[in-house]
Amino acid sequence: MKHGFVEKLIERIGRVGPAEVQNLIDRLLREKGFFETIFDAIQEGVIVTDLKGVILYINQAACALFGLEKETTTGQHITSKIRGLEWEALAGQERVTIRDMEVFYPQNRFLNFYTVPLGLDPVAGDGENETSAAAEAIGYAVIMRDITESRRSTEETIESERLTALTLLAAGVAHEIGNPLNSLHIHLQLLERKIRKLPASIRTDLPKSIEVAKGEIQRLDQIVTQFLRAIRPAPMETRRENVNEIVRESISFLRAEIEQRDILAEEDLTDGLPLLEVDRNQLKQAFYNIVRNSFQAMGAGGILRITTGMDDTFVYITFSDTGGGISTENMNKLFQPYFTTKETGSGLGLLIVRRIIREHGGEIDIVSTEGKGVALTIRLPFRDHRVRMLEG
Repeated sequence: MKHGFVEKLIERIGRVGPAEVQNLIDRLLREKGFFETIFDAIQEGVIVTDLKGVILYINQAACALFGLEKETTTGQHITSKIRGLEWEALAGQERVTIRDMEVFYPQNRFLNFYTVPLGLDPVAGDGENETSAAAEAIGYAVIMRDITESRRSTEETIESERLTALTLLAAGVAHEIGNPLNSLHIHLQLLERKIRKLPASIRTDLPKSIEVAKGEIQRLDQIVTQFLRAIRPAPMETRRENVNEIVRESISFLRAEIEQRDILAEEDLTDGLPLLEVDRNQLKQAFYNIVRNSFQAMGAGGILRITTGMDDTFVYITFSDTGGGISTENMNKLFQPYFTTKETGSGLGLLIVRRIIREHGGEIDIVSTEGKGVALTIRLPFRDHRVRMLEG
C-alpha cells in the first residue's frame, strides 16, 4: 500500500541522523504554518492531492472559487467537491497539464489552471545516482488563476462584432419585411376595389384575397418576433418539468403542419427521466424551431424521429430527419446570424435555439450525413454540475 505525502516525508527524514530528526520536525511544523499563511494570502487557488486525487491541502482562494470549506474538503476526493472535473484525464499525465474551465457555482467564472505532478528526489545514500534517478511521484498540485476579466474583455470585443452583425441583420430583416408589405398592399388594394363594386353579398373570390393578406401578415409577424427574440432574449422562468411532456406538447401544437406536409413524426421517449429546471415556454420555442427546420429540409413524405434518454449527467433530446443533410462547408455557418439555405428562411431559428439551450446550461450537437439527413441533439444537465471543462 502506497504511503501518503506526509508519511513519505517522515520515511525520508528517518534516514537522516538521529540528532537532526527533532530539529527537522520542529522546522517543518513552523514552516507548515508559515507556508499555509502565504498560500492563503495569494489570489491563485491551490489544491494539493495524493496520487488518487484525495485532497491533502486547499487554500482560501480555491475554497472561494468553488464555494468550499477547508474543514469539510480536506480528505475528500477532488471530484466529489468539484463536480465535472475530468480528474482521470488530468492525473494520468506525467507533465504539466494546462486547461481552462468554466465555474457555475458559487459565481460564474472562467479559470485557467494547470496540474503539476509532485515528486520526491532520491535521497543521497540510497545507492542511486541522484542525477540519473527519477523522482518518486507522490501527488499533484492544481493551481488556478481567475481569467474571468480577460475573458470578458474578449467577449466585449466579440459582442461589438455581433452588434455589427446585428446591424446587418436588421437591414436584412427590413428587406424581408418590405416584400410582404408590398404584396399585402397590392392585395388590399384589389380587395378595396372589389368591395366598392360588390353589393352587400360577398363573392367567392373575396375570401381568397383576404387569406393571402392574412398569410403575409403572419409571415411578417414571425420575422419581427424572431428578430426581437434573437437580440432581446426574455428572462427565464424555470420550474421542474418533465421534458417528455414538453416534447409531446410541442408535436401536438405542430400537428396540423405535420399532417399538411405529409410528414411522419415518430416519438421514442424514455420513461422515468428526471425532472429538469427549465423554462417551459422557451424550451418549446427551441423545439418548434428545430422541428420546422426539419419539415423544410425534408419536404413531403419525410420522417422525423424524436428520441429522449439520459446518461450520467444529461437528459438528451434528439431530432433526426430524413432530409438532404447539411454540406460540410455550411456546418460551420449554422449559428451565424441570418445564414440560411432556405428561400424564405430568416436565418434566426438555430441562433435562438442555441441561446435558449446555453441559458439552460445545456449543449447542442449536430451530426449531418449529406443525402441522408440531420440528427440534432440537445443535452440538458440534471445533476449538480459546478464546472464545465473547456476544450484544450
